[in-house]
Amino acid sequence: MKRTLLTAGAILALALSPAEAQNKTVKIGFVSTFSGPTAVIGNDMRNSFELALDHMGRKIGGLPVEVIYEDDGQKPDVGKQKTEKLIESDKVDFIVGYIWSNVLLASLKPVVDSKTFLVIANAGPSQIAGELCSPYVFSTSWQNDQTPQAVGEYMNQKGVKSVYLIGPNYAAGKDMLQGVAATFKGKVVGQDLTKWPDQLDFSAELSKARAAKPDAIFVFYPGAAGVQFLNQYVQAGLKGQIPLYTAFTIDELSLPRQKDLALGIPGAQQWVNDLPFDQNKKFVADFKKKYNSSPSFYGAQSYDAAQLINSAVTAVKGDLSKKDAMRDEMRKANFPSVRGPFKYGNNHVPIQNFYLQDVVKTADGSLGLKTVATIVKDSQDRHHTKCPMKW
Repeated sequence: MKRTLLTAGAILALALSPAEAQNKTVKIGFVSTFSGPTAVIGNDMRNSFELALDHMGRKIGGLPVEVIYEDDGQKPDVGKQKTEKLIESDKVDFIVGYIWSNVLLASLKPVVDSKTFLVIANAGPSQIAGELCSPYVFSTSWQNDQTPQAVGEYMNQKGVKSVYLIGPNYAAGKDMLQGVAATFKGKVVGQDLTKWPDQLDFSAELSKARAAKPDAIFVFYPGAAGVQFLNQYVQAGLKGQIPLYTAFTIDELSLPRQKDLALGIPGAQQWVNDLPFDQNKKFVADFKKKYNSSPSFYGAQSYDAAQLINSAVTAVKGDLSKKDAMRDEMRKANFPSVRGPFKYGNNHVPIQNFYLQDVVKTADGSLGLKTVATIVKDSQDRHHTKCPMKW
């Protein structure tokens, strides 16, 4: 009798797929900043990723999921160490996250060399969109230039003739300022790249901008630096003198600290909380219910990262050895994105819309972000021609 039962068990095991027979778990490493002043960004990304898992029944492609969160401390060397740990010790199937372009660039080689799939949920350095593109690297955000390029287009529409550019001196800051300059048809009368991430006093740069007498100032400062810059811009009396245009300086995480100072200052973004797509409505409503706050674009991109991974694992029925098939499925962007339909370019960076966002007072008197208009439709980054991948 025992022999018969064993035979039946063996037959059952053979009938199961390899993943089911091994009771495989999808292991995901998530690298972001969970300590220090910018931890608020990493926490929002983690919360949104966890919400996506809730919506998927805590499974990826029908398989149990394990997520290992690692803190990069906003330091490139630490980010690289944590990335190597996830690959070599934890043997993850996917890596997700990365806020900062310099941390991502430092961490890229071990990911590509190990052929581990990477889904970037924020950082967008031009190199990864161009010559360093990889079959194993996908973005659910943007390439750094795209958002400021949309701001440049909007300034053209507003008739701005001259601009002063200010941003941090690291990979993303350089990309951002170059992005504005790529589309702005007026004159760039000055530019400052400040020490990152330590410098929070921008009085010298604001004085230089005032002296240059531009029609507008463009600034890129994420997180706490954005809060400080806006405070100092207003304190310097420039808000009523020189209009400010921004990228990633005003968002759902910084707005509670910027408050009324942010009113009347436009920015661009590929996701705003009020986009009229069913998946976005569910994401925003459930995030508010679970965390008692509004999600940010960082979170929206992380939510989409989980959905992208789920589409890949579902397509191969949990057989994670089929990397070519998973890559082919991810290229389709066949998942319910919070930003509605988009598609991937040959470099695995989204081709998508960019919207004008503005700060408004809501019915209850609080401040929120609202979609005002579509600035650019189906924007593709300008570095994709340097990517050798063709498919």
